[in-house]
Amino acid sequence: MLIEQADAVSDELLDALTRLIPQLKISSPRLTRDGLAGLLASDATSLLTARDGGGVIVGMLTLVHYRTPTGLRARIEDVVVDESARGKGIAVALVQRALSLAREKGADGVALTSNPKREAANRLYQKAGFKIWETNVYFYKFE
Repeated sequence: MLIEQADAVSDELLDALTRLIPQLKISSPRLTRDGLAGLLASDATSLLTARDGGGVIVGMLTLVHYRTPTGLRARIEDVVVDESARGKGIAVALVQRALSLAREKGADGVALTSNPKREAANRLYQKAGFKIWETNVYFYKFE
């Protein structure tokens, strides 16, 4: 397995993300080549990918990092491993690389959210050292 930071738009990367994103089970518009280019060009995001032994992209994670008046913040978003490759430590490797990258960038920690119904994901995050943070999460949806 190889974890790498994506830095260039390619058909392979776009095809892999197009295959992986629906497995997140969230409704989102189809990722376009321009959308991927914008993501990779952003100073606020790092897209990590995981390749299996055959070199196929089987997982992804987005690390978001941004500065506020009180410091550098980091969040993990959109963690997904292809259904055919789950249970092989790929998500753990992606999370560990994201934590290292956030530390390198100067963040004092990393936040994430996970639906309580995603039991395997919640076990993974706790195993990786994340603690449940008692807070209210609010979301305003634009109609």
